[in-house]
Order: sequence, then C-alpha cells, then structure tokens
Amino acid sequence: MADDAGGESLRASHTVESIRARLKTATHHSYLCDFVYGGIDGAVTTFAVVSGVAGAGLSPGIVIILGLANLIGDGFSMAASNFLGSRADLQLLENTRRIEEQHIARYPEGEREEVRQILAAKGFQADALENAVRTITADRELWVDTMLREEHGLSLDRPNPLRAAAVTLAAFVAIGFLPLLSFLADMLSIVTVSNPFLWSTVLTGIGFFTVGAIKSRFVSDRWYLAGLETLSVGGIAAALAYAAGYILRDVV
Repeated sequence: MADDAGGESLRASHTVESIRARLKTATHHSYLCDFVYGGIDGAVTTFAVVSGVAGAGLSPGIVIILGLANLIGDGFSMAASNFLGSRADLQLLENTRRIEEQHIARYPEGEREEVRQILAAKGFQADALENAVRTITADRELWVDTMLREEHGLSLDRPNPLRAAAVTLAAFVAIGFLPLLSFLADMLSIVTVSNPFLWSTVLTGIGFFTVGAIKSRFVSDRWYLAGLETLSVGGIAAALAYAAGYILRDVV
C-alpha cells in the first residue's frame, strides 16, 4: 500500500504541469551542512571541556567557566570562519564570472569553440552539436554560466555568507549548551543534581543523536543509524578528552 502511494506521488510529480511548476520555482541553498557542522562541533568541544575537567577532578565552577568561554569564543570563531569561507567562495565565483564575460567580449570565437569542445565531449555531434552551441552562445548569461560550470567546475548555488554563519553559530550554541545545563542548574540551585557529569553525558548524547536524526530527514538515511553515527563521533571525542584530563589530573 505504501509503495503504491509512493508510486502515485512520484508519477504525479512528473506530469508536464508539475515539472514546469517545479522548474520555475527558484532553488534555495541548503544550510543543513552548516547546522550539522555547528551542532556537532558545539557539543563535541563543550563536552570535551566538561570531560577533561571532570577527568582531572576539578571543581564544577571551572567546568562552567571553561564551557561558557568555549561557547562564546569557539562559537564565534566557527561562525566567522564559515562567513569568511563562504564569502571567499562567492567572491571567487563573481571574479571568475567577470573574467569569462571579458573573454567572451574580446574573443567570442575562441570562447564559442570552448563551448563546442565541451559539448562534443558530452556526446553532441554534427548538427545537434552546432545547434546546441548556437543556442547557448545566443544567451550571454547562459553562455557565462555554462563556462563557469563546465570549464571551471564552479557551482552557481552559493550560500549567503551571513546566513551560513548565523546557522552555524545558532547550532553551535544551542547544542553546545547541553553539556553545561546540569552544572548550571546545580550551581544556581534550580534543581539538586547529585551527579552533574552523568547528566551532562546523557544530555550531550541526546544532543548528538538528535543532530544525526535531523540530518537523516534530508539525506534519506535511517534516523537511528544517523543518530548513532554522530553519537559515536561525539563519544570518541569525549572519551579522549576525559582520558587526557584523568592522565594529567596531578599536574594542576
């Protein structure tokens, strides 16, 4: 029954009208990578601090201080790095576009030959090849876009640098705050927490699993496998940090 419903839905999405409507709709860049990257790194680095301090046997106050410092400093650093990286990619695309526009204006026949050879490598021949070349080079924007994708291997779908940075920062702080919740609740006497580190471990594990499960909705992966994958990565990082803190506990 589910397969029949899925088949009907798939057929409905491939009618002439559905295809026309879908292709007219502007595509939007996915910020899933920024969310997953920020969320996992926020949880990993903050819980690594918590684990290291707990392994060293230091006071809960130090956990909170170092954890919050990590959230602020590392969160901003990640967001800034993502902003600068996304902006650099966007600038590269814009600069390459300007260069291609200049080349087309100054050497149109040479650029037209590039299109011809690109299409020939894709299997176009004879009249079909020449018709395709004429069609593409008749539209300056299409011509430039073709060169950007085919000659330079650049994607035209670029993220908004500010939005990418904001998503990274929000995910970093939201998920990265979980390891500190039990320590803050105990310090502020909101609730009595007998073992803050144990609760921190549980909350962080839930955070890891949740990020993976959310990711699975967009990549057609099983939610529990994606959750276990991110949980495993975070668990390894936490174990290493705890072991380092435990080994070096006598240094402080």
